[in-house]
Amino acid sequence: MTNNTVYQEFAVSVMEHLVTATFVLDKDGKVIIWNHACEILTGMRSDDVVGTRDHWKAFYSRQRNCLADVIVQGCTDDLHRLYTSHVQPSAHGNGYKAENWCFMPHTQTRLYLTADAGPVYDEQGELIAVVQTIRDGTEYKNVQATLKELSVTDELTGLHNRRFLNERLHNEWTRGVRSQQPLSLILLDIDFFKQYNDTYGHTAGDECLKSVASILQRSLMRSSDAATRYGGEEFCLLLPNTPLDGAFDVADRIRSSIKRLNIPHNTSEVSSNVTLSDGIASLIPSSHAKSSLLVTMADEALYEAKALGRNQSVKAFIRPTHESDTKSDQAF
Repeated sequence: MTNNTVYQEFAVSVMEHLVTATFVLDKDGKVIIWNHACEILTGMRSDDVVGTRDHWKAFYSRQRNCLADVIVQGCTDDLHRLYTSHVQPSAHGNGYKAENWCFMPHTQTRLYLTADAGPVYDEQGELIAVVQTIRDGTEYKNVQATLKELSVTDELTGLHNRRFLNERLHNEWTRGVRSQQPLSLILLDIDFFKQYNDTYGHTAGDECLKSVASILQRSLMRSSDAATRYGGEEFCLLLPNTPLDGAFDVADRIRSSIKRLNIPHNTSEVSSNVTLSDGIASLIPSSHAKSSLLVTMADEALYEAKALGRNQSVKAFIRPTHESDTKSDQAF
């Protein structure tokens, strides 16, 4: 037995006993190693896959290339199509690293997998095999998603916070520039909330905020709509593809719902119950303006609603500062 043969047998033994799920394809794309860790992860037995090109069945319900196939076939241009969100060259020579969600057909589980695949060449530089290792990052990914959600969620009301609003507003503005559909925003303020806290206490004030937040959340009609706590007793609704009159109808329904709650507010100067004032702005996003313009418009309308006596809605109308903005930045 030659030294090369000993080394090859040792290498195969090591890969078969690795605690990391590992499989190896030969130069023709057939499976030559499918270790025990890979069996556990995928639920697919080695006897059912070695000697075949059926390894994709462990990860996908329809035939498609795995990362190792891409290297075997030399079609690395497909990486962006196969792994649109997570692909980058590996630090290990000519290999690649990719991540994606997979619904595992044999185990009926959805896992977030990280794959590393690298080629093995002979002394003449000819490809003889590709090794792919796979790690289950589902738990980490779920924790990461939870932490991200917490970072954009208001702890008291459960609504999204101002950080989330800034991100969503930017995204919807960019989308609106392309679609040329109106984007509406409503800023809402609980009337005389400081007096409410002074009269009924901060615990009651917190309950009042949560009641208003619940009404706002129930007012959302589409998944693209967003309700946020803007700060203190101020809230915000972002309504994509919604004209000004449509946003006004939403604000009117919210104020009616708040009225039906009959939350006592004996120190309010406009009602014996809790009421809202709101400013409503709507425009077609333009590349010539910033998304913050929509917030400024709504804030000015809210200020006017308060100046007019509160407990009412006021629509904002833009005053273009550039002639080129007149057509695309008009209120709707």
